[in-house]
Amino acid sequence: MHEPREGSRGGDKRTGPTTFYRQVVAELRKVVWPTQEQLRTYFIVVMVFVIVMMAFVSVLDLAFGRLVFALFTGNSNQ
Repeated sequence: MHEPREGSRGGDKRTGPTTFYRQVVAELRKVVWPTQEQLRTYFIVVMVFVIVMMAFVSVLDLAFGRLVFALFTGNSNQ
C-alpha cells in the first residue's frame, strides 16, 4: 500500500494554544526589525508608488470612459 514519506506530518500531534503562543514569540524574536530610518524610507516609497498607480489608473479610466462614451453616442465632444 501507500507508506508515508519520511518527514511527513501525518503522525504529528496538535499542540495547545500555550505551545503555539510560545512558538510564535520565539519566531518573532528571530525577526530583524527595520530601523526607524528604513521604515520611513519604505513608507515613502510605498506611498509614492500608490499615488503613481492611482494617477495611472485614473488616466486610463478617464480615457476609456471617453472612448466608450464616444463609441456608444457617436459624439466625441466630451
